[in-house]
Amino acid sequence: MARIEHYNNPNAPKPNGIVVAVTVFVQDELGRVLLIQRTDNGLWALPGGAQDFGEYVADTAVRETREETGVEIEVTGVVGIYTNPNHVVEYSDGEVRQQFSICFRGRYVRGRTVTSSESSAVAWVERDELDGLSIHPSMRLRIDHGFEHLVEPYIG
Repeated sequence: MARIEHYNNPNAPKPNGIVVAVTVFVQDELGRVLLIQRTDNGLWALPGGAQDFGEYVADTAVRETREETGVEIEVTGVVGIYTNPNHVVEYSDGEVRQQFSICFRGRYVRGRTVTSSESSAVAWVERDELDGLSIHPSMRLRIDHGFEHLVEPYIG
């Protein structure tokens, strides 16, 4: 299913839903961040996705990271909560979601990177390589906050 990100666009369609979603900021022993290249829009992003019924939200973070990257993680904290009402995601089926995403901090446990139906590429990326990748501004904000190790989680 294709998706279009609308960010601070006054002509964006009005949202018709909000879904609890997560992203996960994970670094390896060299300080690189785990990123995927999404198959639905080609952009680089933190692994993540929607919470399933009957699932704790931290378990969503672990499951989505495993499904999209092949990497097992442990949730260790929260980077931030991202709820900008000027960021909506339009899907090809007519759904338009207002952003609601909890970005968790995770610790690498084990596993080798593999792609999935949601990730055409998976990579451990150095901070100074980020500017060379196509990353949505909202996702880049989460990545930057992850590297900054904020004392309190970002709420915005």
